[in-house]
Amino acid sequence: MVTAFQILLVLTSVLIILLVLLHKGKGGGLSDLFGGGVSSSLGGSSIAERNLDRITYIVMIVWTASCISLALLLKH
Repeated sequence: MVTAFQILLVLTSVLIILLVLLHKGKGGGLSDLFGGGVSSSLGGSSIAERNLDRITYIVMIVWTASCISLALLLKH
């Protein structure tokens, strides 16, 4: 059981990193340093951004639940 939660934790950690990097930069951050500020507003759809936000939140909830579950299992 512990191994399953460890694998889930690693997978969701990598997925969160990828999902956060997929988000469009709001300006003024690291995304501008790498050319994110040059892109026009025509590149992304608001529906796609909302879906990406929802998927990111769901993965973050699964990540949090797996962290708490793993901590409770390893507590004893």
